[in-house]
Amino acid sequence: MTKVTVFKILKTVLPLMLGVYLIWFFFSSMSDEDKQHFYSAFRDANYTWIVFSLIFGLLALLSRAQRWKYVLEPIGYKTKFWNRYHAIMIGYLVNYTIPRAGEPARSAMLYRSDGVPFMKSFGTIISERAIDVLVLGVIAFITIYLGYDAFVAIKAQLETITAVNETSAEGFQWKYVIYGALGLIVVILGALFVFKSSFREKLMGFIKDIIAGVFSIFKSKQPLAYIFYTLVIWLSYIAMFLLPFYALEQTSEVPMSCIFLGFIAGSLGIAFTNGGIGAYPLLVGFVIAFYLKEDYPSSDAEGIGKALGMLIWTSQTLMMIVLGLISLVLLPKNYSKNDKPTSIHSG
Repeated sequence: MTKVTVFKILKTVLPLMLGVYLIWFFFSSMSDEDKQHFYSAFRDANYTWIVFSLIFGLLALLSRAQRWKYVLEPIGYKTKFWNRYHAIMIGYLVNYTIPRAGEPARSAMLYRSDGVPFMKSFGTIISERAIDVLVLGVIAFITIYLGYDAFVAIKAQLETITAVNETSAEGFQWKYVIYGALGLIVVILGALFVFKSSFREKLMGFIKDIIAGVFSIFKSKQPLAYIFYTLVIWLSYIAMFLLPFYALEQTSEVPMSCIFLGFIAGSLGIAFTNGGIGAYPLLVGFVIAFYLKEDYPSSDAEGIGKALGMLIWTSQTLMMIVLGLISLVLLPKNYSKNDKPTSIHSG
């Protein structure tokens, strides 16, 4: 087994293992009374609100497919709406198995359906991610600024739960191994770039295509449309997260600071594990429970908070998996290397 294969296996397995552990921790950390409130909340929830939230989730996905058009056209490629949508959904589906593999899978699917060169579409996805991170950062900054005291209190509680006993032995310093491995990779790549012309040419072509995709956003002929769909995407995300709070009577009147802090916590949870498994419901539930403790006993708040966190994550995950599988079937496979991609500039 090669080192590359081992790395790929670890990249896939470790986040899944972390997610499974967090699911175990999610349930094992609840008392019997917490679990009673947890299951009661699931049983008594008004699922009409969950359906409404998923409609907004679908709107965000459709808007994302439409927004992609405005960065593909400046680099010369006209694509079909449903092909873009199916590529996006397959990318999300792949992310549930291999972390961060969804973006390259998305580019690969668009190449298969419309013939857009992989690196060029991948560059547009990088620019898209940069915009989304910027928007999320603005939301996070405003949320933390307006609810700073609650943020500090929640952060302190999380640090207390996850703190490592400082008096114990530090153990093996894996970070130095990681730094050394990264340094070695940089040296090897540098040597190949200097001494191997074929590698240098491929690398420069790769970088050129990526840059073309990244800067396509600045060449868009319809920047206002791109901004509009960006706003629709994020407003839909917020609505998708907000509406399930009305599914439970106990959470229907929580302050907006709770909802937005929970939204940020959930976004971070998705970054930790594949599709947020374990991390998303745990972090969102923790934030909700923090606010509910002002009006409900601790056991009630813990059970209800975790129930809503799990309810939001489960409904969103099921929607993404089902839609992803449908797209996997429906995405056309009509492009081959002998075909010419539909280029705007080719007339």
